[in-house]
Amino acid sequence: MRVSLPFMLILLACLGVAGCGKPATLGGAAGLNVVPSAELPLPDRTDNAARPYYVGPFDKLSIDVFGIDALSDKDVQVDAGGRMSFPLVGTLEVAGKTPGEVATLIEQELRGKFIRNPQVTVNLKETVSQVITIEGEVREPGLYPVVGRMTLLRAVATAKGTTEFTKLDDIVVFRTSGGKKYAALYNLRAIRNGVYPDPEVFANDVVMVGESRGRRLFRDLLSAAPLLTTPLIVALQ
Repeated sequence: MRVSLPFMLILLACLGVAGCGKPATLGGAAGLNVVPSAELPLPDRTDNAARPYYVGPFDKLSIDVFGIDALSDKDVQVDAGGRMSFPLVGTLEVAGKTPGEVATLIEQELRGKFIRNPQVTVNLKETVSQVITIEGEVREPGLYPVVGRMTLLRAVATAKGTTEFTKLDDIVVFRTSGGKKYAALYNLRAIRNGVYPDPEVFANDVVMVGESRGRRLFRDLLSAAPLLTTPLIVALQ
């Protein structure tokens, strides 16, 4: 039986991942390693991009103390050092805490001293520390805040969607996880058609839409398997 060269290349790549226990090196100037997974590694707190949301410098918080008009509907901005000030409480270190943890901290400072049983609500109003970068063939490229769960389709929609000339099979997401850099190639049309799930994206991710310079990273694998039915994940050396 005759075996085609592309099939052999794919087979060798798979054997390099599953058989040897090491990712397959694709070579080239980019120095890529195949990640044996259909999902990008999740970021962690050390990458400043983990979920749930963590307060950062210059974020603006909306704070309410139930039943106390003088302490409700307060907009407070976190300073460059990750601190904020609140009436009766003073200065608090809030960077790296969730809004719920900030609410608990304020309750602890108010309880007993000024209010018997304070009930505090803290919500994120504006953020500049938790953003995603969306570049390329979208209608409004730029930096966008990440609040709650955001997927790749939602991120593209946030940038007002793709243009009529966008290459929908050419979406690259760059991410840092555990101090290592990764890239993933997605097909937006395949996601919309339900071929594979819409991946979640996180703050500090860079989404490159329809840009050939991002897709060039994957040229070695794409020459062997130009039609992908799953995301292609690589580690950048």
